Amino acid sequence: MPTEYEKNNINESSRIHIDMDVLTIEMADDYHAKATEYMSSHQLMDFIKCPLLYYKKRVGLIEDKDSPSYFMGRAAHTRILEGRDIYQRDYAVGGPINPSTGKAYGPLTKKFADWQAAQGRPVISSEQAQTIEKMACGIAMNSDAVELISYGTAEGVVRTPYCGLNCQIRIDWLHPHQGIVDLKTCDDLNWFEADARRYRYHNQLAFYQAVLATAIGQYVPVHIIAIEKKEPFRCGLWRLSDQMLSNARIENEMAMESIISCYANDYWPSGYEEVRILDIC
Repeated sequence: MPTEYEKNNINESSRIHIDMDVLTIEMADDYHAKATEYMSSHQLMDFIKCPLLYYKKRVGLIEDKDSPSYFMGRAAHTRILEGRDIYQRDYAVGGPINPSTGKAYGPLTKKFADWQAAQGRPVISSEQAQTIEKMACGIAMNSDAVELISYGTAEGVVRTPYCGLNCQIRIDWLHPHQGIVDLKTCDDLNWFEADARRYRYHNQLAFYQAVLATAIGQYVPVHIIAIEKKEPFRCGLWRLSDQMLSNARIENEMAMESIISCYANDYWPSGYEEVRILDIC
């Protein structure tokens, strides 16, 4: 017997038919190279956090730093959503072997540096590769998550004007009948909902939903698949409520109006211009 979730998905999928031709497929570097021309969810989250932060990043006064966590997340996305062939094309795994020990040279050795330089692509250690494979296995244990990413397109790009700004999104996965699927990695699934609030996943995905809706003329469901980066590599699936997405969309659109105003006035506040009262009990 199908679960209640599966029944709801079956009923809703019969009403959703996304023309997948709306997506442009391009390399991640090509997408990010257009960041100065298009508003992205990442830029919008920066503005909501602090307009001054958004401005300094926009004009190149602050450079986005690539943390090991982000690197692992991108590699996991490639392996899980785009498949092993593209993963092996885009990443080199392991390193040169020391013949005297039978083990890989350390990442700080000249042998490893020379090998890494010759690869012409990012390098993932054997330990990182094992973790990514365990994450892929964790997702495979969640049948609802597998169902969502068994049919559709990974990393499709949509560009369109929205709220007076040229916008772009790169959707982790778009299912033609189930909508947007976003893959998140996390340390502990028990705290994922708190992480989602902290990192404003609802704002990010409301932006995705709205930009896609501008292009196709309908709002589609939004799901998050979350997978742990450590044992026991649990996988959870969340559907974002329509009300939460609607509230986040209103917040996003207000922020986008403020962005236009900030450009018009050339004024980028920090959000802390006024004296505040500190009263800690």
